[in-house]
Amino acid sequence: MSTLCSHVNHYSRREFLTKAGLGIGGMALSTLVNPFSSQAYTNPGVGILGGTHFPPKAKRVIYLFQSGGPSQFELFDYKPELVKRTGEQLPDSVRQGQRLTGMSAGQQSLPMIGSRFGFERRGKSGLYVSELLPHIASLADEICVVKSMHTEAINHDPAITFFQTGSQQAGRPSIGSWVSYGLGSENENLPGFCVLVSTGRSGAQPVYGRLWGNGFLPSQFQGVQFRSGKDPVLYLNDPSGVGRDQRSRYMGHLKALYEHAFQSDPDEEINSKIAQYEMAYRMQTSVPETMDISGEPDHVLDLYGPDVHIPGTYAANCLLARRLAEKNVKFIQLYHKGWDQHGNLPNDIQTMARSTDQPTAGLIRDLKQRGLLDDTLVIWGGEFGRTSYSQGQITKTMYGRDHHPRCFSMWMAGAGVKKGYSYGKTDELGYNIVKNPVHVHDFQATLLHLMGVDHERLNFKHQGRRYRLTDVHGTVVKSLLS
Repeated sequence: MSTLCSHVNHYSRREFLTKAGLGIGGMALSTLVNPFSSQAYTNPGVGILGGTHFPPKAKRVIYLFQSGGPSQFELFDYKPELVKRTGEQLPDSVRQGQRLTGMSAGQQSLPMIGSRFGFERRGKSGLYVSELLPHIASLADEICVVKSMHTEAINHDPAITFFQTGSQQAGRPSIGSWVSYGLGSENENLPGFCVLVSTGRSGAQPVYGRLWGNGFLPSQFQGVQFRSGKDPVLYLNDPSGVGRDQRSRYMGHLKALYEHAFQSDPDEEINSKIAQYEMAYRMQTSVPETMDISGEPDHVLDLYGPDVHIPGTYAANCLLARRLAEKNVKFIQLYHKGWDQHGNLPNDIQTMARSTDQPTAGLIRDLKQRGLLDDTLVIWGGEFGRTSYSQGQITKTMYGRDHHPRCFSMWMAGAGVKKGYSYGKTDELGYNIVKNPVHVHDFQATLLHLMGVDHERLNFKHQGRRYRLTDVHGTVVKSLLS
């Protein structure tokens, strides 16, 4: 007691208030310099940033990821010279010794192959779109096509992981997790990051749950997968014989136990678990309501095509994506598998185009008629493109294309991007970029920018250094912005 009294008497009242004021100022400064407080864990509706860095163009994202690598030559990048030179060998001056996959590196020759499907200029913008996509083509004046995308990975898993997490190595947070962590959610009854997975054809390359994982971010920011069938979200329903009142009491006791544990061991993951349990409880009501499309009028269902009535299809998931967007879910990720076409490309790409064309266009139209397209960013694209040469022999009805990371196409529509716009250019054989290259990290930086986030300022300290989605790279492509 005497020691305490002597310590208190050591300072005058003026000195005490001065030092206390400095301490409060220091605490405020530390939150600006290192904003990794528990705010985002205890109040996920706010997000760690507490708001955006600048006014956002997009309030939410619907990312239609086409897994497997859609061929740009058959869809968006019209190459009449390649058609003319079909059967000729790919010139060494074009290839420039670039790496090939093990599937075509051993070929004796690399015969070039042009698309066997027609292209037309569509809309007032005059964008070239393949005959395989008549519904998307009818929206040519709404979309912004980037023809100069390029990536660093040449095989599926590292390439998809790179697109979704900013690293070819598994373990980093996904785009949706970064967005959810930074900006939080505007709907307290649904996760800020929701995932839907569909399959376009048999034998498709798999996608793994870590693609929508939280990595080293708190676990409440991982994506929540919505499945078709009786249990849209696994382990969400109460066990048999357990009612809502019992569940509510259980949640109250569980929260008290976790809060007690946090007092003795202030691990932020404890708060994250509390938030997850509370969200799961609220989702028991919100998820069934969201998944029930019985109230959708026929004229809306018709936009998405006949497959919309089959749960788990791409069409059904596009409709669910719109319903989630309508409920202000911040980031909606749809994975559609089946675009890996090494052999029978002409037949297989028609199958994939039929399953995606009308539902994708229907989603755009549906969002637009509801006034949601103005503040929703829709993205369509895969992990890389396909080669301008055929993998294997060319026949009258069959050819294939190998993986090609050097250049490929993807498109965006909606909030903040130019309409009816084509950006970037590849050479006449579609093998290299000749104008305005866009790297994966540039795409990620631009996506965050549209949501009002400076990609360099959304980071997380882990294992002694600060990480971000774009690592140490990325430039916002301002020419794409409206």
